[in-house]
Amino acid sequence: MEVFYIKQELPINEQIRAKEVQLIGDDGEKLGVLHLNDAINKASEKGLDLVLVAPNVNPPVCKIMNYGKYKFEQAKKEKEAKKKQKVLEVKELRVTPNIEEHDFGFKSKNARKFIEDGNKVKITVRFRGREVNNSKAGEVVLQKFIDALEDVAVVEKQPKLEGKNMFTILAKKAEK
Repeated sequence: MEVFYIKQELPINEQIRAKEVQLIGDDGEKLGVLHLNDAINKASEKGLDLVLVAPNVNPPVCKIMNYGKYKFEQAKKEKEAKKKQKVLEVKELRVTPNIEEHDFGFKSKNARKFIEDGNKVKITVRFRGREVNNSKAGEVVLQKFIDALEDVAVVEKQPKLEGKNMFTILAKKAEK
């Protein structure tokens, strides 16, 4: 069971603080300028709410509508928009500067799959001990990944050394 919470943003009925209002009926028809009490009475006769839709106009514009239904529809639209939203993930692959050929092939195949799924890939070369003194080896490994994936990916962040790690970020190429 889904629960929708109605958060109130527009002033309704007695919350409206104006003497006169421009009234719009529930069918969208303009009913003219009325005293606030008359407008509230018209709305309650129909069993609906008087909702302030344009407070910055003189006189303010109010509409007769079912406020609960309106808010429900808004919540449904928000939920639908959220569902269509793509969450971008950054997948990380960790390698060493002296990676073997088979391991490289396996990791690049995984990276290719992640990129084709629309994710970004962060390839990190981990240096252990004194390997950090030969950071050129890590750069070579990262460049090898960049070259292997250049048909599906572009370099979003160039190889960079941070502490004992060197990394690069690859993202999917934009389709033409």
